[in-house]
Amino acid sequence: MEDSESTQNETEELKASVNAAEFIYSIAPKDLDQCLFADSLVTVSDSGRELGDFSVSVTKASYNEELCYLLHANSHGTIDDIPCGTSIIAYISRNLEILEENHHEYVKLEKQTVDRKVHIVKQDDQLVVNRIISEKEGVKTQTHTFPLSSLKGFVSEASNLMILRILARQKTVPENMTFLSFDADTVLSKSVYRALGCKKQMIGEELVDIFGIERTVSSAKDSSGTWHCYFLPDGHLASRVQLGSPAIMKLLHLPFLLDGGLMTLSLLEKDQIPVFEKKPLIWEEDMELYSKFLDRKEELRADYSSYVRQHPELKALLADFLQFLLLRKPQDVFSFAHDFFAPFASQSPPGKSRKDSQNFP
Repeated sequence: MEDSESTQNETEELKASVNAAEFIYSIAPKDLDQCLFADSLVTVSDSGRELGDFSVSVTKASYNEELCYLLHANSHGTIDDIPCGTSIIAYISRNLEILEENHHEYVKLEKQTVDRKVHIVKQDDQLVVNRIISEKEGVKTQTHTFPLSSLKGFVSEASNLMILRILARQKTVPENMTFLSFDADTVLSKSVYRALGCKKQMIGEELVDIFGIERTVSSAKDSSGTWHCYFLPDGHLASRVQLGSPAIMKLLHLPFLLDGGLMTLSLLEKDQIPVFEKKPLIWEEDMELYSKFLDRKEELRADYSSYVRQHPELKALLADFLQFLLLRKPQDVFSFAHDFFAPFASQSPPGKSRKDSQNFP
């Protein structure tokens, strides 16, 4: 194992543009609240063959008693017959600063699996970044600390997804909008946004107008990464592609309004909603014991439901674990679970706790 700690002094040479800083400052609470919905896309090849899925959801939450947003992004599939996936779970402040973010990527090759985990957490006046790479040769661990004063205009992968939704609803991208971001090697780089204009796309059986945004993250070592994302007028993602990739993510069914809020539900998902027949419950022993059983059952159900509502990250963590488990199919499930959850063991500073809630006061 290899460990290293360093402070990034080169950040002094990188600065976000004035337009980027003004854009962040101009974001109102209602702009963020309009981003509270889920996207669900299908990953397809150039020939139209389904390769995987991509989803993003944003909900209200709190982090160490600070009101914020919880973002969960997930992408899993098979590209060129190679299983791969990405998961992001992040707490984002109301000015789009990262409070804590976990970014997990894997590529399952024939003879080995490459696994990359990046944990970002705000601690006092610093941003601490831990990077763990697991390969056949072993495990490499790196820790970087960045003074917050050097990260004005920094945008993480999670914050980027929120910014894209806001820009899409505004249907405009300011000129010369350049933020700071991390490249694939967790090196601070420039992230440039520009408008791609409007075009039409078939979604289901309807031809709809979509607005495009390009994002380019420069890299000191490798070539820059560029993504093209197109959105519906309400901010829902219609398509997403990384230039040079053989796969594209597409929306198959139009979102719809439900109880005044935006939700995405495909026709396939509707068909998959289970319907259970109501069966009579017969208790042939003691009615008093049966009554106590029901009381205890309702008490536990309410308690468990309350806990799940207060911790929205629970479903995201368990969903990610099961997906990685089923895709990797390890022989030793216990060791796999230990390695998967190990990075979470020391993420919160001593004496601090997190309580999540779905509502602002």
